[in-house]
Amino acid sequence: MTHTYKPSVLTSLRAVIPQRDASFLEALRTAEIQAAKLADLIADERGILEHHITGLPRIVVIRERIPVSGMSYWNGQQWVIVLSANEPTVRQRFTLLHEFKHIIDHGRTAQLYRTTHKMTAAEQAEAAADYFAGCALVSKRSLKAAWGNGIQRVADLASHFGVSEPAIRVRLAQTGLDKADDAPLANRCARPIYTNHDERQKFIRAPRSNRQRSYA
Repeated sequence: MTHTYKPSVLTSLRAVIPQRDASFLEALRTAEIQAAKLADLIADERGILEHHITGLPRIVVIRERIPVSGMSYWNGQQWVIVLSANEPTVRQRFTLLHEFKHIIDHGRTAQLYRTTHKMTAAEQAEAAADYFAGCALVSKRSLKAAWGNGIQRVADLASHFGVSEPAIRVRLAQTGLDKADDAPLANRCARPIYTNHDERQKFIRAPRSNRQRSYA
């Protein structure tokens, strides 16, 4: 009987990390790919929830009254993610994914993040963890689909995805949708008008309907 080896979720996500030093832009792209892969591996129709993370081997989540949003560490037997008991549920959910990214990066941070004149390695690691969490909870495809279906107010999007309004604003900016309402509307098409048979066909721009705009 042949047994097919199936790598763990953590192993699969770590396999995405380049086997060389990466630029910060590459590190962000890696985080986005990992977020999409994580969603494919464990998410359901509601997205990635806490039980999806705690259901992974050797990961436990606890809540304590701590002065930061969260932290994570290896206790010798398992990974422990500590979430602030003082923060709203939506913030805790974001922090959970943020800390999970730090776990994914364990042992590979030197390759992914290197201090530059703009950001320290630690600052890059924090930014990448935030980006990973945002992509995992609000993927570009899902956000654009919701937007196209008319869910465009920040509060409505936050409720739809189960995240905070600040998180939605960041994802709107990252995907360019925060500028969608302000962009000039191009004419959809032109319509033919009466033209003498010996002249080149003439057209007039079709009237443009007034699009209803939504504001948070």
